[in-house]
Amino acid sequence: MIHKEIVVIGKVQGVYFRATAKSVADKTGVRGAVKNLPDGNVWITAEGNPEAVEEFIDWCRYGPSGARVTSLEITDRPLQHFEDFDILHT
Repeated sequence: MIHKEIVVIGKVQGVYFRATAKSVADKTGVRGAVKNLPDGNVWITAEGNPEAVEEFIDWCRYGPSGARVTSLEITDRPLQHFEDFDILHT
């Protein structure tokens, strides 16, 4: 198991990024959370087996069809043993 914190930078709010991220996470078995940040970016914490997390990160590089991802900031984090993948509302 690995845990990554991801900040998705670009035009990523108002394009169903959080809802689609949850769907992708549920399909790949990734657990964690996603929320919009005040600066217009999206914050994600993602935990799971390395292959699933890498697949999820690959999806984050593009996001849903309306998104324009310019970059990702990815940081290793200690495991937190999430039970689900949740959309957090700010």
